[in-house]
Amino acid sequence: MSNKEKRKDIPSGPGNEDKEIYDMEEKINAALDKITAAPSENVYDPDEEYESEEEYDPDGEYESEEEYDPDGEYESEEEYDPDEEYESEEEYDLDEEYESEEEYDPDEEYESEEEYDSDEEYEQDEEYEEDTDVFVRKRGKSARPQPVKYVPIDDIDEKMAFPLVRKKKHKGLKITGIVAAMAIVAAGCAYGAASYYYADRFFEGTWINGINCSGMTAYEAEQALAKKVQDYSIQVASREQEPQTITGDQISYQYLSTGETLQLLKAQKPYEWIKGYYEQKSHTVSEKVSYDKTLLQQQVIALNCAKAENQTAPENAYVAFKDNQFQIIPETQGTQLNVKQAYRILDQAVSETQESVDFGTTPEAYVSAAVTQNDPELQSALEACNNYTKASITYTFGDQTATLDGNTIKDWLQFDEKGQLLLDDNTFHQHIADYVAQLAASYNTVGTEREFYTTSGRTVYVSSSVYGWAIDQAAEAAQLSQEIQSGTQTTREPVYSQTANSHGVNDLGNTYIEVDLSNQHMYYYQSGNLVFDSDFVSGNMSYADRQTHAGIFTLYYKKSPDVLRGAKKPDGTYEYEEPVEYWMPFDGGIGFHDAPWRGEFGGDIYLTSGSHGCINLPPENAAVLYSLIDYNVPIVCFY
Repeated sequence: MSNKEKRKDIPSGPGNEDKEIYDMEEKINAALDKITAAPSENVYDPDEEYESEEEYDPDGEYESEEEYDPDGEYESEEEYDPDEEYESEEEYDLDEEYESEEEYDPDEEYESEEEYDSDEEYEQDEEYEEDTDVFVRKRGKSARPQPVKYVPIDDIDEKMAFPLVRKKKHKGLKITGIVAAMAIVAAGCAYGAASYYYADRFFEGTWINGINCSGMTAYEAEQALAKKVQDYSIQVASREQEPQTITGDQISYQYLSTGETLQLLKAQKPYEWIKGYYEQKSHTVSEKVSYDKTLLQQQVIALNCAKAENQTAPENAYVAFKDNQFQIIPETQGTQLNVKQAYRILDQAVSETQESVDFGTTPEAYVSAAVTQNDPELQSALEACNNYTKASITYTFGDQTATLDGNTIKDWLQFDEKGQLLLDDNTFHQHIADYVAQLAASYNTVGTEREFYTTSGRTVYVSSSVYGWAIDQAAEAAQLSQEIQSGTQTTREPVYSQTANSHGVNDLGNTYIEVDLSNQHMYYYQSGNLVFDSDFVSGNMSYADRQTHAGIFTLYYKKSPDVLRGAKKPDGTYEYEEPVEYWMPFDGGIGFHDAPWRGEFGGDIYLTSGSHGCINLPPENAAVLYSLIDYNVPIVCFY
C-alpha cells in the first residue's frame, strides 16, 4: 500500500491521537526515503507532489498544465484534491485544525513554512522517489505551498542511519559571510562618505592660532580668525608710568587673509580623517592685519611716557673716588623716550597681533646712557685710576722728605662728560708740573739767599744764581707722570739740573772757599778743616765794571799756564794781554790767578788800585791753591 493510501485509511480530526502519530511517522519516512534514494533527475513518483506541472511529464505527452489530468476528472489545478476532501490547496490541513500551510507545525515549534524542515536539515526542494530510492534535488521551487509528504514508518530505522549535519553548517557559514560582506560594504560606504565630507573641511582636533577649527571650511576658519582680531587691543607699559591701552578702532585695525589657512586645508588627505578623533594638531598661521600707521604714530605721541614732563635724561656711568678707592658709579636709565624707536617697536608688536608690549624691558625704546658700567674704556679708566691711587713717590732732601700719593693724585684726575678718565689731559699734566715746581720752590737753593757765618765771626747773607740745588722740572715732571700712571711706589731724589754740597739752610757743607772781599783775605775749608788761606787783591772798586761780584760760585776749570786778555779792540788787539802760570776761573772772566807784577796783597789796595775783577794771589799761594782746588767746591764771595 502506498503512503497516500495508508493516510486515507487513518481517521483524522480532533481526538484521534493515533492518526496524528501516524501522520508524523509518514513525514519522517518520506524524508528518509529522499535521503536514501539514488541520484536521478526527473524520476516519477506517483505519490509525490510536484512544485510545478512543467516538471512532470513521464511520456512527454503534455504540453501544458491544462492537458494534465491523471483521472480525467479535473479541469484545473484548483479542482484537484488527492483525498477528494479539499477544494483548494489552501484548505488542506493535515489534522483539520490549520487554516493554511503557514499555521502547520508538526512539532508545534515552527511559525512558518520557511522554518519548517521535516528532518531539520533539508530544504523542501529535495524530493524522494520511493520506487527508485533516488534522491532528487530540484533547482526550481514552486511559490505555492506543497502537501506534506509521507514516509513509510517501517523505513525510519534504516533511513535515520545517514548523517544529516553538514548541510546546515555550510548554510550558517554562508549566511555569516554574506552578513560580513554587507557590513564591510556598509563600513566602506560610511568611510567614503566621511572622506568626502572632510574633503573641504578641517579634521576633528584641528586648532589654528588657538582656535578650534574642527569641521570648519577654510572660509569659516578665516572668519573665526577675523573675529578674533575684531576686539584687538594692545597694552603699552613703560618706565614709571601706568600701562595704557591702544584699541584696534583707534588705529583702524582689521584682519587680512594670507591664504595659509587654505593651504593647511589643502595639505590634508581626506581619507585620513579618522586621525582627527585620536590625534590633535595645532597650527600657527600668519595673522596678517592692516592698520593705519599714521594713527599709530599719533597714539605713540599721545602716550604719557612720551610727554616731556614725564621724562628724565639718563646719566652716564663714571669713575669716582669712594671709600679710599676708585670705583665705577653705574649709569642711570632715565625715562627719556626715544619716540621713533618706540614707534618701531609698537608697530612690530601690532603687526604680529601681540596683546602687550613693554618699553621698560626694551632698552632701545629709551635714550640710553652713552657710557655704561660695562664700557671697556671705562673699565680701563678705572684700572688707571686705581693705579694712580697706588702710586707713592717719596722725595728726599737731605734730612727732609716730601711724599706724593693717591690722596693728592686723585684730585688731579679729570674726566670727560662721559665719565671717562682723560689720560692725556693737559690739566692732569699741569697738576704734575705744578707739584714739581712746588718742590723746586721749597728745596731749590740756586738763586736763594742764605745765611753764612764767616771766619771773622760775622753773619752775612749771600745768594747765587749758579750754585745750589736746582730741580730739572721738565725731566722730573715726565718721570713723575709715568710713575703715577704705573702705580709706582718708590723713594728717591728728584731729577736735578744742578746740585750743591749739602742740603739745608747752609748748602755749602763743610768744604768751601770763603772769599772775604772786605778783609781781602780768603780761606779754604775741606771737611771743616782749614787747608789754605791767603791775602789777595780783588777788583778795583773805583770802576763799577771792575768790581768783584758777591755771591756763591764754583770752579769752571783750571789751566796752567795761560794768557789773560782784556776786551778785544776794533783793530783786533786786546786791551791787555797778561801771561799767568795758574788760571782758575769761577765767575765768567773772573777767577783766581797768580799776579807776579804785584809786590803787595791785602789791605785796601783794591779800593783804588785793584784788578779788573780777578782775585790776584801771590804766585806761591796761587800754586798751592791750584793744587788744592776741586770742581763743585762752592766759592763764597761777600763784602
